Amino acid sequence: MKKVLIIEDEPNIRELILYNLEANGFRGIGADDGIMGITLVHIEKPDLILLDIMLPGKNGYDICKELRGEGNQTPIIMLTAKSDEIDKVLGLEFGADDYITKPFGIRELMARINAVLRRVEEKE
Repeated sequence: MKKVLIIEDEPNIRELILYNLEANGFRGIGADDGIMGITLVHIEKPDLILLDIMLPGKNGYDICKELRGEGNQTPIIMLTAKSDEIDKVLGLEFGADDYITKPFGIRELMARINAVLRRVEEKE
């Protein structure tokens, strides 16, 4: 069972995603701030990370840069309300594998999670 870590400070969004991950055969783990999120990446070793940008403690850009700087290649999908082109470009340049803006459809989110995981498995 693939493990997905959601680093999202909005409880309703985090719980909605966790519910839908589990309904689709994933093990979901949630963190509500950047510090807890980075800690859980190291403890849980997820197969994929869903990462908000605007987080208390440590923002998503910094988390992404830190993980990539450590050599961590866990796929990251940024899931954020920041929809300007520069925000998307920064997220991808810092090492995110995909970028989804809020509001989002749950079917699209699940399709993107599966697509990113499929690309990773093809490389292995």
